[in-house]
Amino acid sequence: MSKFVKANEKIAEKVVEGYKKIEDGIVSGYKKIEEGVVEGFGKVTDKCVEKLFAKDGETVEDAKKRLSGEK
Repeated sequence: MSKFVKANEKIAEKVVEGYKKIEDGIVSGYKKIEEGVVEGFGKVTDKCVEKLFAKDGETVEDAKKRLSGEK
């Protein structure tokens, strides 16, 4: 193999490594954002159920079950 081919392969390996690091960073960042949004939505939903739909002394979980028709 020529020096040019070897050098080209090394460059290709480094480019792939760099791409994978960037990809991993973006994916992990997205997952953190997604988890935060889902958690925040859950908190808002629970507060709405608590304030708007729960009867006196009823827990949020019990109110959700009652509203969904579960027993």
